[in-house]
Amino acid sequence: MIPTKCFFTKGVGVHKDKLASFELALRKAGIEKCNLVSVSSIFPPKCDLVSKDDGLRQLSAGQITFVVMAREQTNEPNRVVTAAIGLALPKDKEGYGYLSEHHCKGEKAKKAGDYAEDLAATMLATTLGINFDPNKAWDERKKEYKASGKIFKTRHTVQSAKGQKDGLWTTVLSAAVFIP
Repeated sequence: MIPTKCFFTKGVGVHKDKLASFELALRKAGIEKCNLVSVSSIFPPKCDLVSKDDGLRQLSAGQITFVVMAREQTNEPNRVVTAAIGLALPKDKEGYGYLSEHHCKGEKAKKAGDYAEDLAATMLATTLGINFDPNKAWDERKKEYKASGKIFKTRHTVQSAKGQKDGLWTTVLSAAVFIP
């Protein structure tokens, strides 16, 4: 099976039980009714990005659903947890792109999102033979990647939250969800 569509989603869940916290985050993301299977980081050729609403309408309860997911959890009060998915697509729709997942504690959403996007773009750039300086800031490399004419689009989705003040479990997740 090669997915033809993909959408991004994210969610936060808070509960006294760790697993229930994860379930609530899945509900916020809208993918709790699916049997999720984690896959690695290849964005298939000719796969279209669709809106979350459009993607969710195409899922059925119990469906085996392939995802690239980032997830982080804490029960430490006020501890920041963040989960991000990055995407880099080649200009050539016949080529494949990359997804990356990044999950961390203590990192703000913008930094984590940029990191995930940078990671996906760097993986794609290395497969396309784009020369770049890995020591340059992401914003500089992003311009170089786009200037190469080989990378069409990069983006990310990110979810961040502070641990609940009374020590309940807080789960954040971000996911790229594939549709057949």
